Amino acid sequence: MSASDPALLSLSEIATAIAQKKFSSREATFACLNRIAALQPKLNAFIAIEPEDALAAADAADVALAHGDNKGALHGVPLAHKDMYYDQGFVVTCGSKIRRDFVATTTSTALQRLKNAGTVRLGSLQMSEFAYGPTGHNAHFGAVHNPWDLDHITGGSSSGSGSAVAARLTYAALGSDTGGSIRMPAHFCGVTGLKTTVGLVSRAGAMPLSQSLDTVGPLARSAEDCALLLGLMAGADPADPTCSTRAVPDYLAATKGSLQGVRIGIPSAFYVDDLDPEVARVLDDTRSALQREGADIVKVELPDQRQLSAACQLVLAVEAAGFHTSWMIERPQDYGPQVLMRLQNALAIPAVTYLEAMRWRGPALAAHLAASAGVDAVLAPVAPVAAPTIAESDVGNSLDAEAVIQRLTRFTRPINYLGLPALALPCGFTPAGLPVGLQVIGKPFDEAMLLRIGAAWQRATDFHSKTPELA
Repeated sequence: MSASDPALLSLSEIATAIAQKKFSSREATFACLNRIAALQPKLNAFIAIEPEDALAAADAADVALAHGDNKGALHGVPLAHKDMYYDQGFVVTCGSKIRRDFVATTTSTALQRLKNAGTVRLGSLQMSEFAYGPTGHNAHFGAVHNPWDLDHITGGSSSGSGSAVAARLTYAALGSDTGGSIRMPAHFCGVTGLKTTVGLVSRAGAMPLSQSLDTVGPLARSAEDCALLLGLMAGADPADPTCSTRAVPDYLAATKGSLQGVRIGIPSAFYVDDLDPEVARVLDDTRSALQREGADIVKVELPDQRQLSAACQLVLAVEAAGFHTSWMIERPQDYGPQVLMRLQNALAIPAVTYLEAMRWRGPALAAHLAASAGVDAVLAPVAPVAAPTIAESDVGNSLDAEAVIQRLTRFTRPINYLGLPALALPCGFTPAGLPVGLQVIGKPFDEAMLLRIGAAWQRATDFHSKTPELA
């Protein structure tokens, strides 16, 4: 943390500093824009940068605050988000050529709730084309670079969100998670990312990929920041009938809890198989550290996660192809080759196979909850490796593409299929200086427990506060 550079503060810290007039919104916004100007040429994290509009909005926020008009918990805080959240009057590309000039006529509910809390728009962030890719490559806008090592991937599809939050270009960013697209950038870029329970946060006005798997969630610098954002976004929405109507807990209060009395399960198989040695070391170190902080660590025997991963991939593929059918017919040449290949392959999946996968979700969730009934959460790697290089993972539409995708997402897809929440936390670094993240997997709508664990972990460690040193 720096007292002189507001861009290096956390979301919670800058929100408090602006409210207490220790920093103005203009100072915070100008600091972020300065870092964006210096680092965007190296990172390629932004689709659009709007410095004049951002500073004008910051000035307006400062004037309002001076007159006692505080808009909310994020008054005057500058943010940028994944370019798939519709924002009325702004171009929303969804990382694609097809929507390169699409101007939104509505604003997504999640984004509007953050605006209602007083945020300032910096621009929009890069993403994998139509949120359909786990590496961060984009055939139309280029790959996003990892600020810890520019030759390495950020993970996708929330690639710009992971890179920009890690590089302190924005205090936080919305991502989306359908097969791991929040947790993988969090893991590869060393930030905190929350995949929410299906239905907790409205998806209205967010570009759909898979109607039964899509979730909205934040990437930020800490569990506390994620709790702040989730509390603002969660809750019923008439525009999204799939959104839960249950009361929204006090997520920030949950972050004050300790690890005393918390039981965390370590899977006995699948999530601990075929790990890179450095990921295995971080998992072991984290398990020991959690025990020292008071958590009770036990082994858990989960149902066959390979079946869940395969079922998730099937459901995602069919639902994505259903959304894209007309464009595949009318504009196939405007897709990147890998995305087009994956969408077209899904057209060969029989309807009965998809229906069987959907029918199995309820029993699969029941079996998982029974197996994990004795623990508050399950700890597992996000991916079996730290970030590979951009070059070695640039497989396009080759025969190796699915193998690369399967390996990177094997630990995230089961959680999407079950609809569960999971919090990705920075837990260490490789000898080469690349971040390693782990995910804490919870029970449906029990994000409060995950945020409690994450915040307690981050009070005991400093992995989340480390900033990449970009020349």
